[in-house]
Amino acid sequence: MLFQYLLPKQALTSLAGAFASAPRGRVTTSVIRWFVAKYGVAMSEAAEPDITRYATFNDFFTRALKPGARPLASAAYLCPVDGAVSQLGPITGDQVLQAKGHSYSTTALVGGDASLAAPYTNGAFATVYLSPKDYHRIHMPCDGRLVRMIHVPGDLFSVNPTTARGVPGLFARNERVVCVFEGAHGPFVMVLVGATIVGSMATVWHGIVNPPRPGTVREWHYTDQTIHLAQGDEMGRFLLGSTVVLLFPPHQIAFAADWAADIPVRMGCAMGSAMRSAMGGQP
Repeated sequence: MLFQYLLPKQALTSLAGAFASAPRGRVTTSVIRWFVAKYGVAMSEAAEPDITRYATFNDFFTRALKPGARPLASAAYLCPVDGAVSQLGPITGDQVLQAKGHSYSTTALVGGDASLAAPYTNGAFATVYLSPKDYHRIHMPCDGRLVRMIHVPGDLFSVNPTTARGVPGLFARNERVVCVFEGAHGPFVMVLVGATIVGSMATVWHGIVNPPRPGTVREWHYTDQTIHLAQGDEMGRFLLGSTVVLLFPPHQIAFAADWAADIPVRMGCAMGSAMRSAMGGQP
């Protein structure tokens, strides 16, 4: 943990982002080949399995999958990413469980806006960690209309399970992009959490959100636009991966029985069922 605090994370991330976004010919191919072997990346699932066809490391890292590689389950809520469940369950008051002995507030997570966080008091959350080998595009868990996006500056600690157990308030102190939706079954929030080496995060409606990193909270409101995404649609991607935190109000989602901390999950698998409709009635 001491190394995490001493590491020049911003500088390292900027350097990694610059390398990952630049076409470097054989050097890029060599790095991709090493990465695939090191982490066991399943290139057989990729729409383009030939690593020599990727001009940049970012092109490889955000690679598309073959059609049908992630079939969508028949469920009200789908897992938005490949990864492993870090934690999930009830929000206790405004406290979200990070790891044993550590929690953080919903207000801190969304960038300090208590009115935005208030509907999620005593609600439910799920945190999914994306490892280096995983598919790094992020998809919609259900139909939703975009309401607001917030870029919150912060640290760039690693978000692997060891760091999650050792750095207090990790997900509410790292740089993050907060996406607020009005969904088919009620409002929900998806938080894309940055980490060391995460060069940037992007959404389909905005493009790359960071950089720039001005050091202040930035907001975009979409109430005068109609940006609607269907369940399973891509909504964003990590250019070098990290973690997604989902927030739901009380009595909105019942997580699938097989969802538990530390289980591997795939984009499109059933995450949960709706406990009520968007109008507050039966699902």
